[in-house]
Amino acid sequence: MDQQPAKIRCDACPVLCFIREGMLGACDRYANRGGVLTRVDPHVLLEHTLEAGGTLVPFLPASQEWDGRLVREPQTFVTAIGAGTTYPDYKPAPFIVSSEVDGVDMVTVVTEGIFSYCGLKVKIDTDRHLGPECAPVRAGGEQIGHVTTAEYGSQMLSLGGVHHLTGGSKKEGRVTCESLLTLANCKPLEVTVDGGASLVIEAGKAPIINGVTEERMRVGCGSATIGMFARQWLGLVDEVVVVDDHITGVLSEHQAGKFLDVRETGIRMKGHRSTPGRYFKVAEPGTGWGGTNLTDPLTILKPFDAAEAWPGLRLLMVSTTGEHFAYYELDQALNPVKTELPPALQLSVSRIQENCEPALTTVLFMAGAGGSLRAGVTDNPVQLTRSVKQSRTRVTAGGAPCYVWPGGGITYMVDVTALPENAFGSVPTPALVAPIEFTMPKADYAALGGHMDQLRSIEEVRRGPDKKRISR
Repeated sequence: MDQQPAKIRCDACPVLCFIREGMLGACDRYANRGGVLTRVDPHVLLEHTLEAGGTLVPFLPASQEWDGRLVREPQTFVTAIGAGTTYPDYKPAPFIVSSEVDGVDMVTVVTEGIFSYCGLKVKIDTDRHLGPECAPVRAGGEQIGHVTTAEYGSQMLSLGGVHHLTGGSKKEGRVTCESLLTLANCKPLEVTVDGGASLVIEAGKAPIINGVTEERMRVGCGSATIGMFARQWLGLVDEVVVVDDHITGVLSEHQAGKFLDVRETGIRMKGHRSTPGRYFKVAEPGTGWGGTNLTDPLTILKPFDAAEAWPGLRLLMVSTTGEHFAYYELDQALNPVKTELPPALQLSVSRIQENCEPALTTVLFMAGAGGSLRAGVTDNPVQLTRSVKQSRTRVTAGGAPCYVWPGGGITYMVDVTALPENAFGSVPTPALVAPIEFTMPKADYAALGGHMDQLRSIEEVRRGPDKKRISR
């Protein structure tokens, strides 16, 4: 009988697959090739070059002039994309690379981290109400995160995290992992918010909310819009109301109107009056005017004060993006009558629209690298953490700059659009696989107990097989 080819065991993640000859492991990242465990994807190197036809990666400058970074990089930067992992983490990192930059010996330690403790922070530029704060966000019916706070002109989502990846049902973990991977690799994902909107989100692209593509991020809150454009309305209109779910602005009462000697109009608003010309809670949140549920803005007005208002008073009502606007004049009974918008005011509405930035979806990958992968860098892992906090070691992800949070551990964030294409992977544990690099002077690496016997020159790495070079 023919003997079956032996399986080999992959130790690149906790799944520990047995892989037959010519087959892939569960992650589609490692294969059995001739009895040798082989990383399938090429190892990505970033190179300073402007060769014709080269792909420019936007997150690092092509110039060789010093750009203010504490740690410089060599001509060729070895990323962790395709480098492999160090599981189990008593092993040194897959690549510990020495190079020389401006006469200084440097070391870059490269590994693909397996992150169960990870998630995405998603910023969606819109005034529209996506759902109540803390409302579940679902993909394929499974909860993968929740709505967080609304920031200036944006709604925030928190997706992933260890509780959804490993703390719920097997299906919840699988769907969460697939959803995070989709967004991290800059592909579109459809999600729904309980009690709120349905969304299609993609890093660097306009969000699609309830089937409608968002075009503009608001210029500011209602009060800020009054401050920005008050002078441009002077003499063209008697009163302006900028409708906003958070802070609705009223020109005649606002400090900007006072400085310009705008006459009192007798306007009376519903909602909670804050400081002069600023009103909270004029309506419920929604997808209408200024992120409210309004379709008719007049519903937030009480009757005008007859002691101050006058027939013919000109009133402009506009949203914070200029998407909604209406012009009224008061009749003899001091009731607003909708009238065609004068061309001069059309210019001011267009100016609001012009000052709105394009609405985008921003996706930040966030993970804690304070665990055992540090053992692949040094035999005393806390030394690496301290070096990062002291800014002696620079943390990057696929060559992209990271923000490292203060406090314990190495908790970092990176803009997924700053990484090369398909930089993220996954394993069925479930967990995401993300590149991470630590760069420091060689002397510092030796001082923190680094694996000096594993150093390879950058030229040796460049000559190795299965390398993919990307211009930067």
